[in-house]
Amino acid sequence: MEIEYLVIFLPLFGSIISGFFGKLIGSRNSEIITSLFVSISAILSFFIFYKVLNENYTNNLSIFTWINSGALNASWSIYIDSLSSVMLVVVTLVSSLVHIYSIGYMSHDPHKQRFMSYLSLFTFSMLILVTSDNFLQLFFGWEGVGLCSYFLIGFWFKKESANAAAIKAFVVNRVGDFGFALGIFLIFYLFETVNYSEVFDLIPYSSDKNLFFLGFELNAINLICILLFIGAMGKSAQIFLHTWLPDAMEGPTPVSALIHAATMVTAGIFLVVRCSPIYEYSPFTLNLITLVGMATALFAASVALVQNDIKKIVAYSTCSQLGYMFFAAGVGAYNVAMFHLFTHAFFKALLFLGSGSVIHSFKDEQDISYMGGVWKKLPYTWILMIIGTLALTGFPFLSGFYSKDAIIEFAYLRGNSLGYFAAGIGIFTALLTSIYSWRLLFKTFHGSFNNQKIKIEGIHESPMVMIIPLIILAIGAIFSGFLFKDLFIGTDSSSEFWKSSILFLEPLSQDHPPLWFLLLTPFLVILAIPISYYLFVKNKKIVSYIINGNLPIYNFLKNKWYFDELYEFLFVNPSKKLGLYFWKKIDLRFIDRFGPDGVSSLIKSISLLAVKFQNGFIYRYAFVMLLGFSALLTFLIIK
Repeated sequence: MEIEYLVIFLPLFGSIISGFFGKLIGSRNSEIITSLFVSISAILSFFIFYKVLNENYTNNLSIFTWINSGALNASWSIYIDSLSSVMLVVVTLVSSLVHIYSIGYMSHDPHKQRFMSYLSLFTFSMLILVTSDNFLQLFFGWEGVGLCSYFLIGFWFKKESANAAAIKAFVVNRVGDFGFALGIFLIFYLFETVNYSEVFDLIPYSSDKNLFFLGFELNAINLICILLFIGAMGKSAQIFLHTWLPDAMEGPTPVSALIHAATMVTAGIFLVVRCSPIYEYSPFTLNLITLVGMATALFAASVALVQNDIKKIVAYSTCSQLGYMFFAAGVGAYNVAMFHLFTHAFFKALLFLGSGSVIHSFKDEQDISYMGGVWKKLPYTWILMIIGTLALTGFPFLSGFYSKDAIIEFAYLRGNSLGYFAAGIGIFTALLTSIYSWRLLFKTFHGSFNNQKIKIEGIHESPMVMIIPLIILAIGAIFSGFLFKDLFIGTDSSSEFWKSSILFLEPLSQDHPPLWFLLLTPFLVILAIPISYYLFVKNKKIVSYIINGNLPIYNFLKNKWYFDELYEFLFVNPSKKLGLYFWKKIDLRFIDRFGPDGVSSLIKSISLLAVKFQNGFIYRYAFVMLLGFSALLTFLIIK
């Protein structure tokens, strides 16, 4: 048996066993089976990655023909190349660590079997997504991931806020998915195929085709790219379709780590990179992606500055880093975007799970305003979160330093005004990232203990089953950038490693930015550390003074640029009013009146009339029979 089958289907088997037989085998066995199966999948993924790296291994295993109708021919396949092998490692490794971590974090939850089943099913859906060889299978995995995220975010469904967050995530993602589906429809309409290889081969010959869409004549390739990107915006929480991401923190912390570090939110990046043979022929869309990525990076970083929920700060950080990945792809540096996706998975999963360790110790408290002074009580968590914070901020020689700085450098080397602008936004956002990241760390672990509900003596370190995954992720956060930078973004990476999985019509610039530019970002990142310590630990009055002097800006950021209020005004309230109108005016007064209620009233009236004949008098029955006989006779004569 090919090991690819085990990689893909072991998480599915684990999900089925835990979901359907969890009560029979018990919660402990469910945890062991699901964690073991996903861990085996992770080990085998590393083996596949090794084969791709050292043996130029590629494979396309067609499991069965899924749809064969007319021109539509889509198989269920497992496609292995450089791009999918990287995603396999990222998805399975983070997922296996989240599974193990969940054993400790969810130890007191009575529904552990269901939770572990959902985690494994989510992993399976993501693996289906990244190993597809056609857009239809990709969409199936895409929707599977969306469905599982709904289950996981709303796992504590008895909480109204969790239900609302799950529905919000589901609805917002459906907006993006609608655009994605239209893009796939258009691809099939133009090329009569949904297979990657066939579509990518036909793209160069279709660059001049125009289509009428919504009354406008548009370039077909531009339209396909925009529609696909709308899907990516929804899944990867880019600005305008980002509002679901912070609310998704209502789910258990392991869910946050899995969804927002390495899997669901990176699907949009994967889609754009996978479709680089299409996007390379649409400079307009690439510029649009750059602008959206820049705006998202800046927006999310600015909002994270004033949040107090520890998980929401990390969530907005995810949103910001995804913006970096998108504008890297927008300037044509797809390999750099993948490099940042790879390193980001380690330090962001580390920060999420570290936050979970803090929440676990603080008896489910998530507000950093009610923490502080516990670094001696949580030494392992403290050290590990420092490592994650250093990597996230791009501290020299940790993973984020190599990938994030590479994005800024390649944007600068693009050599046009948009590239320079993107680089400037990237540097400024890096400064904001450093400030809000150290704010989180200092307010959580340093200063004075500030919680009235629990005593500091009750604060204790998390169990080792939660700490060990953090240690593994910390190792990745330290070394992944240095070890893989040459492989992912080195001089020959586009030809030697990525090969045909990523298309570069124009080779990336091999020049180097000026020295001052290279030193600027690390200098600002390091400078932010003592500044943050002084502001958030030593002299908090300055922060209060700044806030009081700039209340409109503070409220603007605190209310997340008023996106939720804007959507409430533009979409939610009008939809509610329209629904209420149709219910009262159309449903009750028309449909029910003349439909079910009308039929019911008519039958009742007829029955009451019929009752009058059912009085027991024979002459009445004889009269009715006579009428019936007369009617029958008349019918026969006329006929």
